[in-house]
Amino acid sequence: MKKSDVIARIKAFCGGIAFDTGKPIDDKTTRDQITYGKQWVEEECTGIVTCIWPTADIIREAQRKGANLIITHEALFWNHGDHEDILLGNRTFAAKKELLDRWGGTVWRCHDYIHSKVPLEADGGMVDGIFYGFAWKTGWLDYRIGDTAQSLDFEIPEMSGKELAEHLVASLGLNGTRLIGDLHARVRRVHIPMHVLGNAASDTHEIMYADSEDVDALVTMEFIDFTTCEYIRDAAQLGQGKCAITVGHFNLEEPGMEYMVRWLPRALGTNEIPLAFVPMRDTYSYVVHGVAS
Repeated sequence: MKKSDVIARIKAFCGGIAFDTGKPIDDKTTRDQITYGKQWVEEECTGIVTCIWPTADIIREAQRKGANLIITHEALFWNHGDHEDILLGNRTFAAKKELLDRWGGTVWRCHDYIHSKVPLEADGGMVDGIFYGFAWKTGWLDYRIGDTAQSLDFEIPEMSGKELAEHLVASLGLNGTRLIGDLHARVRRVHIPMHVLGNAASDTHEIMYADSEDVDALVTMEFIDFTTCEYIRDAAQLGQGKCAITVGHFNLEEPGMEYMVRWLPRALGTNEIPLAFVPMRDTYSYVVHGVAS
């Protein structure tokens, strides 16, 4: 099967309605482009590596495995849209291009399509492929509540905020995490907010949602120190038993690309193409009292 056919079959397998506009994904404007190696896309696919984003080490691993197609969720060149012209003269950019050329494969970004929902439920129901992977990795598939197709809300067995943080570190294979608010909060209701970046409207929405839905813990991607973070600290200090655990964007979404390997044979209609998920591993290292994690 050609790499172009692999990409087409994955697109056809997904829902195809953009998560952010509610309209059909436009292949001219979608994030899901071939971001490197377009000249090789009509070659036979010798193997597929999935990843959250293709670090230098992941590209090397794809080459070792004999895989000539990397399917990544995030951008290859550190900017939204993988614009190469703005990086000309950057030494790291030049070195990564050289590494890619030595590998000689194709990188395809699968962001909008996997978020547009994939038929992963036992009854064929469509779910966001990224957040379903997080629920699978944490053992929370049976604890999803609300809009289960989104997989952003959970009612889990009660535990403390610290125990929840420890569970996330263990299940996601992290070096550690940060906990904001009440370390001893009794947590049942958990919510994954979207990017908390300082936008007044969206961050206030998360604050009001946490209050109205009696959310005990936020498990976050980006989480700046003001707006929602400040709210969590005040809520904790006012005895409301709230906390936030800052897992990080890539750490939270990576399990969706790990789970992708499980459904790719159905999407492709074959088991003959070698498949592998290659982890980026924890984005963060921690230094605590002078000891690096």
